[in-house]
Amino acid sequence: MGWGRSVHSNPTRVLFVCTGNLHRSPMAQTILSDLLAERGIRAEIASAGLLPGGQPMPLETQEALRALGHDGPELGAQRSHQVTDSDVTSADLVVGMARNHVREVVVRMPETWDKTFTLKELVRRGLAVEARRADEELRSWLGRVADDRDRQDLLGSATVDDVADPIGGSSSMFEQTANEIQRLCVSLSTLLWP
Repeated sequence: MGWGRSVHSNPTRVLFVCTGNLHRSPMAQTILSDLLAERGIRAEIASAGLLPGGQPMPLETQEALRALGHDGPELGAQRSHQVTDSDVTSADLVVGMARNHVREVVVRMPETWDKTFTLKELVRRGLAVEARRADEELRSWLGRVADDRDRQDLLGSATVDDVADPIGGSSSMFEQTANEIQRLCVSLSTLLWP
């Protein structure tokens, strides 16, 4: 996995998680890293998957990212990584691309509930409580975001908080997924680092 580009003296560590760490989570890692680097914000952004790693980033994923202007040389060198307990405990914030990713992390490590959300849930709840204040610790902001959150919400199969997996889809599906992740990451970056 390796923590991504360090873009603060105590940088926030964000870990994106999806199924195979081939499409959605590496898209989110690349996009958020680039957004923060453009703003001069230091953070460590990483991604991992629930499945065994070692696979290169698929061309469809690379092409969808390049279409949005994310074309660093690291795209071709990136390899998938299976999430470990250490990855999760090292992160200040864990962001699943779908509800089942959050469920897997929280079942393995129940103590991570307060810092583990889906991307859509985090943005939706973040917008409801407004952006983190300049003097506010991340943990405090996440506490506001998680107010009235219920673990039961992780049960069932509703997909309202999921970013759709483009695997096996057309190039336009990959582009739609990348566009959605970009919109969500723009919102997330302004909520966390206003």
